[in-house]
Amino acid sequence: MKKTLMTIGAAAFLAGSFGATTAFAASPYGSWKRPNGSVAKVWKCGGKMCAKVVSGKGAGFTMFRGLTKAGGNVWKGSMKHPKMGTLFTFNGTVKLTGASMHVNGCMIGGSMCDAETWRKK
Repeated sequence: MKKTLMTIGAAAFLAGSFGATTAFAASPYGSWKRPNGSVAKVWKCGGKMCAKVVSGKGAGFTMFRGLTKAGGNVWKGSMKHPKMGTLFTFNGTVKLTGASMHVNGCMIGGSMCDAETWRKK
């Protein structure tokens, strides 16, 4: 009986630990490392998603503000590209998969697109 209780306790502990890790990894908010080495901060703004480059190349540039949840781990809305400044606006999609965030933006009917995969910092 004692061995069974220990086994159940260990299984519950592992399940709880896995659940906490999964929940943490599924959060889009926090610091993310971009492919160029810069860091972007993602936060909740008015119930939506915002992001700004906070260190490295392009620091201070707001990439998106006000993306709305489109279902699951996907957000959509307008975004800017750090290399193009504020002149152009892209139709953006952000998709969260574990500790990776895929950021995609297109303009001119989808004929000009760019994408990055960010890693949780």
